[in-house]
Amino acid sequence: MSNLDPTLTMLKDLTDANAISGHEKEARDVMERYIKPYADEVYTDHLGSLIAKKSGDENGPKIMVAGHLDEVGFMVTRIDKDGFLYFQTIGGWWNQVMLAQRVTIMTKEGNLTGVIGSKPPHILSAEQRKKPVDIKDMFIDIGASSKEEAEKFGVRPGDSVVPYFEFTQMKNEKMLLSKAWDNRIGCAIAIEVLKQLQNEEHPNIVYGVGTIQEEVGLRGAKTSAHLIKPDIAFGVDVGIAGDTPGVSDKEADSKLGEGPQIILYDASMISHKGARDLVVETAEEKEIPFQYSSMAGGGTDSGAIHLTADGVPALSITIATRYIHSHAAMLHRDDFEHAVTLIVEVIKKLDAKKVENVRLA
Repeated sequence: MSNLDPTLTMLKDLTDANAISGHEKEARDVMERYIKPYADEVYTDHLGSLIAKKSGDENGPKIMVAGHLDEVGFMVTRIDKDGFLYFQTIGGWWNQVMLAQRVTIMTKEGNLTGVIGSKPPHILSAEQRKKPVDIKDMFIDIGASSKEEAEKFGVRPGDSVVPYFEFTQMKNEKMLLSKAWDNRIGCAIAIEVLKQLQNEEHPNIVYGVGTIQEEVGLRGAKTSAHLIKPDIAFGVDVGIAGDTPGVSDKEADSKLGEGPQIILYDASMISHKGARDLVVETAEEKEIPFQYSSMAGGGTDSGAIHLTADGVPALSITIATRYIHSHAAMLHRDDFEHAVTLIVEVIKKLDAKKVENVRLA
């Protein structure tokens, strides 16, 4: 994979980082390394979300672009006498996608390889074999023969367990397969937005933010937004792709490569009409492709940000992604690049008067 261009190298570095909710340091360090050259200052809130500030006009409104650093994973809760690890899911997991998958256990002695196991089907009744294995009946095998050996390897309850997968550019080079697109792609968008504003006039202060603990309740979005007190905010995340077999348009109709998704509605918020109108108008004016989407379940950081202080007009802009919350997800590079272009064009318009118009829409 030595032929990666600088953008793909950044995406690989971000997704390779191991960072489940509550232990985001690796991803935060990578994001800081990439965003620092384009920011006036970089700091964290007290919980650990990363904030990179770039001033266009010190007296202008504050614009927040937030992706979350954390990915779904597991936490070791117990080591049994035979050296098998039991775990708690961190974030939402579907038991169908877990068995026989390779994982990385982050111990104080370094990373260990493990595999998620369960009772073999050969000894189950015909009836049991028809049912997906319950998560509570799964364990992680690290090749230890006893609890003592597992402890000697450095494993402790509380250790992070992260899905293992190698960043892969598909034969169609625009298609990118990786773990943790949810939501390192949002972090990449925040980095790239600051980068593209480098030599641009913008009548505001932009904050590129890597929030923590989104997967367990939008927690870092609350603390970072409280610190920034933005005038308008964009949550950037992954969204549901509908372009795989068996999915009807009624369930999900977004396609990879057809533009970023403007989220109309999700379980955490109704998108702000003024912010939505401005983004759609900008996309149409600049001929940037986009898709509308809504999610009856789930939410994004915008859900917490829009309720900060006395309220923040907010909108989620997402990248259609297949197989999220599994070991390997797939997205389209063009959607990432169009999302960045769209957000940059919107930011260039957001002076105090425009923000006031958005707020009152």
